[in-house]
Amino acid sequence: MAHIETQSEWEARMSEKILGFVRNEVCLDLRFLQVALSALIPKPEEGLAAFATDGRYLSFSPEWVIRVFRHNAPYLDRAYLHTVLHCIFSHPWIGGNRDRLLYGLACDIAVEYTIDGMGKPCTKRALSYLRQQFYEKIREERKGISAAVIYRMLLSEDAEKINALRMEFYTDDHRYWPKEKKLTAGESENQKKWNKIARQTEMEEKRRGDETKEGEEILAAQLKVERSRRSYREFLQKFSVLREEVKCDPDEFDLNYYTYGLRVYQNMPLIEPLESREVKKIQEFVVVLDTSYSTNGELVKNFLKETFAVLSEQDSFFSHCKMHIIQCDEKVRSDEEVTSPEELKQLLNRFTIVGGGGTDFRPAFSYVDELVKSGVLKNLKGLLYFTDGKGIYPKKKPAYQTAFLFLEEYDDASVPAWAMRLLLEPEEFLQTKAVKE
Repeated sequence: MAHIETQSEWEARMSEKILGFVRNEVCLDLRFLQVALSALIPKPEEGLAAFATDGRYLSFSPEWVIRVFRHNAPYLDRAYLHTVLHCIFSHPWIGGNRDRLLYGLACDIAVEYTIDGMGKPCTKRALSYLRQQFYEKIREERKGISAAVIYRMLLSEDAEKINALRMEFYTDDHRYWPKEKKLTAGESENQKKWNKIARQTEMEEKRRGDETKEGEEILAAQLKVERSRRSYREFLQKFSVLREEVKCDPDEFDLNYYTYGLRVYQNMPLIEPLESREVKKIQEFVVVLDTSYSTNGELVKNFLKETFAVLSEQDSFFSHCKMHIIQCDEKVRSDEEVTSPEELKQLLNRFTIVGGGGTDFRPAFSYVDELVKSGVLKNLKGLLYFTDGKGIYPKKKPAYQTAFLFLEEYDDASVPAWAMRLLLEPEEFLQTKAVKE
């Protein structure tokens, strides 16, 4: 007897067909987004009035998709692209300490600004006065437009304006975005997947070269800006090293056989646990703090606290490690050595800013080179330089990895090509401000 399709089964089947059509239609206008547009797994879910994603699934209500397709099909194209761009820009995973609702609005505005700037046929729409007005305000910032920049702008708006902007820019549901600053294993995997897709997308866009169509430049610029604002925690992992450590490896140890041997033969386990495993941890590196007059002392202290929070997490440190915290303006002012999370915590309790002069990066590098030459630092992995970026850079590449961590937009041309760079957001190291009433 033939199966009679129920209403819900028909809606699920038709909605997935519609999503396939939507994906193909957007891809025709934005071919270099093909991988990204196909990365989310469709997941029917009742009760949603918009798309929602956790970076793995694209959740949607079949009834909602069918209804919107009947009455306003172009809106689905735009909504689908909107949700995918959130993932490409890593918005769900980099909220940090920011107010959740305000940050979500900033992300929506950043994505909508990008889509409207592209002006593609599949996503084109008339701009309201409120939208035009806020876009003009964004352009006046004259900075790389990102969710973080827009978030800072929103902090100065009153509650009435915020509510109006929420109604104007609401497009998708953020309920499945991580709610905690520390990501779970699954959330981290989703972020890594989309970081890879973002790099592939950027390379594909660059590969096209002169083939780049009008309007796509804004997306290319957004990809570059958002890529430079990677998670500080993720960035810090670049300074960890792979080394064998004496410790039982639970992945290589079968507890069933082990306990069976103890039960049958008493003191004779069948399999002994392995005594070591390979792990990636922090071994030895230097943090240099720019304590020139232009650098905010509160930010410096909170930067150290955040660094301590990352390093003091389980499995961040080797049992024997060394870190030098150097304060420097136009010359080295102090050098504190810590060899454990406990010593770092003690340092933070008594930490004071020393300096206040001009900025010259060269003395810090010369000082660290001497520490390496004298044998004080034997396994230096790298150097992190926390700064506002306004100073004199060394011309010669050091023998260790170097990263400049900037507090604000910087002159990319002035930073040496051999240095890694990361644009930090002040909100990551300060308490989140409330929206003005």
